[in-house]
Amino acid sequence: MSEFDRSSSSKSAADSELQDFLLVERQKAQVNAQIHEFNDICWDKCVDKPSNKLDGKTESCLSNCVDRFIDTSLLITNRFAQILQKSQGGL
Repeated sequence: MSEFDRSSSSKSAADSELQDFLLVERQKAQVNAQIHEFNDICWDKCVDKPSNKLDGKTESCLSNCVDRFIDTSLLITNRFAQILQKSQGGL
């Protein structure tokens, strides 16, 4: 194997590693953005006035609100995955 081939091979491995790292970081950023969205929407929906602690009704509302967002996100993600699989299967 020539020096060029070894250099090209290690560069390709480094590029692949960098792409994997960037994908993971992008996914982390998407999760954080989703969490902030849950916080904003569910807080506005469930919390009438801030206090030192949450009452049972508010806590239940926040939990149900986030659960519904997670359910919806999973439903949408699974639906897109099905569409993608069908479109790749037809190729």
